[in-house]
Amino acid sequence: MTSVIQYYGTGRRKTATARVRLVPGTGQVTINGRAMDDYVGGRHGLSKDLFSPFQAADAMGRFDVLVSVCGGGITGQVGAIRHGISRALSEAAPQNRPILRGEGLLTRDSRVKERKKYGRKRARKRFQFSKR
Repeated sequence: MTSVIQYYGTGRRKTATARVRLVPGTGQVTINGRAMDDYVGGRHGLSKDLFSPFQAADAMGRFDVLVSVCGGGITGQVGAIRHGISRALSEAAPQNRPILRGEGLLTRDSRVKERKKYGRKRARKRFQFSKR
């Protein structure tokens, strides 16, 4: 029995978490058992964003990507997948790490929605103030 070399990476963005597995192959992307185009839909900006780690590391079409993602919305999930792919690529070839770091792909984007405060409509919005 031959074992296939696989590389794993966990990515996070907002409330989304993605477990990414890279397997040497043709560049096929499967997200939660569905094809990438089916999952992302007609949002070309998101699909382009998803492949940015491969373009930075010059590894386009060398790996099949198998993703399990949960939480958040589509944009947050794509950001989490991108982070996971970057981590897996840096594990696959350590020489990619400085390149991916320079592009800012290995840094976890810590921006999350600010909580609503009491006495206000939203996190920062206040009720209308009338002086007289």
